[in-house]
Amino acid sequence: MFYQIAADGLVLFHLLFILFVLFGGLLTLKWRHLIWWHLPAAVWGVVVEVFQLTCPLTRWENLWRQSAGQDGYGDSFIEHYVLPLIYPAGLTPAIQLGLGCLVFLINVTVYIRLARQWKLARAL
Repeated sequence: MFYQIAADGLVLFHLLFILFVLFGGLLTLKWRHLIWWHLPAAVWGVVVEVFQLTCPLTRWENLWRQSAGQDGYGDSFIEHYVLPLIYPAGLTPAIQLGLGCLVFLINVTVYIRLARQWKLARAL
């Protein structure tokens, strides 16, 4: 039971991490100190997608599921609704490359705006 709960919690954390990679740059516009958390997360997200690496969180999820006696993902709420967002059907290397580029473009755009804000603040 513990491993199943841990695996479900890790899937939720994984989703939150992905959302932070995608949109965390927007948080830095308000809370500048988050840049030190977001930049490495964004770089990691781009690298994982572009080079098609397996995220360690995925490995831990599967290990904990196996420790819980599960072969794969069951039908819990998290597994039914959250997992397809993280692991969509038909994910190809070309789609992963596109997703990596999208993550990169979103974050470059946000950080260009952040740099302009800092420049304006210094000028005042």
